[in-house]
Order: sequence, then structure tokens, then C-alpha cells
Amino acid sequence: MSQVTKKALAAALKDQLLKKPLHKITINDITEECGINRMTFYYHFKDIYDLVEWTCVEDAERAMEGNKTYDTWQQGFYNIFEAILQNKPFIMNVYHSVSREQVENYLYHMTYGLLIGVVEERAEGLNVGEEEKKFIADFYKYAFVGIMLNWIKNDMKEDPKDIIDKLSVLISGDITRALKKYAN
Repeated sequence: MSQVTKKALAAALKDQLLKKPLHKITINDITEECGINRMTFYYHFKDIYDLVEWTCVEDAERAMEGNKTYDTWQQGFYNIFEAILQNKPFIMNVYHSVSREQVENYLYHMTYGLLIGVVEERAEGLNVGEEEKKFIADFYKYAFVGIMLNWIKNDMKEDPKDIIDKLSVLISGDITRALKKYAN
């Protein structure tokens, strides 16, 4: 039941963001749309920004599901772009209403989950420490998030497929080379 309520609150938030900016949405607006009371909201989230973060993470997890390997990372990253496009009013409103640092943190969380899986897979059989694997995943995380933030800033005009194609050329084999360099 808890997940159902959280998903209903997320849907209500997205609906409200089609009507007005985030800073004008109240918890009452969201709870009235769901037909629940304020205490139910506070049982699940501490404030609207907590709901925004949960919604972003949930959307990203669904987008990346099953695409966290070296052979499927492109599809996972493309799915993140598509999820952002499908939720463009939500994302643009959040991007312009919340501090840039908070938006970056959402995106870092999303992309790190994808990238650490790829790094772990490519490190299999190599004697590479956790710190080095984390460093490699972080490097790519920052690059991906920078590209994604620029894409959002430019109103999501470039085709995500083109962005992924460019990234694929740059990354092909680089993760494996970096891991081999760190292997003892």
C-alpha cells in the first residue's frame, strides 16, 4: 500500500506541475488531488522536495531497469533521456524551481547506478580495488550528467539517440582500458 500511495502522490505532483510552478504547489494541492490527508503525505515524505527527489529516482530506476551492463548501458542511458523527455514539464519545472545542485544530485544518483554496474562487470576477473572502480564510475557519471544538464538547459532539442551515439564512440573500450591500468 505504501508504494501505491507514493506513486499516487508522485502522479498528483506531476499533474500539479502542468498547472503551476513548483514553488506555488502546496501539500494541500497534492493531497486533495489524491483524496488523502496531509498526515498521510508526511508519513511518506518530509516535504515536496523529498517527493520530487523520490519521483525522479523512481522514474530513473524504471528507465534503467535491466540495462546496467556494458552491452546495454547505451539503452539504459537512452531510456533516462526518454524518461526525462516524457516528463518534460515536470523536469523543466523542477530544473528552474529547485537549486541546480539538487537537480545534479538526482541525475548523479541515476547515472551512478547505471555506471557502477558496467564498471563492476568489466572489472570481473581483474584485481581492481573498490576505490578505483568508484573513481571510474564517478568520472563517467560527471561526464554524463554534464551532457544531460546541457541538454536540459538547451530545452532538450537534440535527439537523445545522437547523444548516445557520440558517447558510444568516446567510451568504447575506455572503461576496460582504465580498469586494466588499475589492476594489480
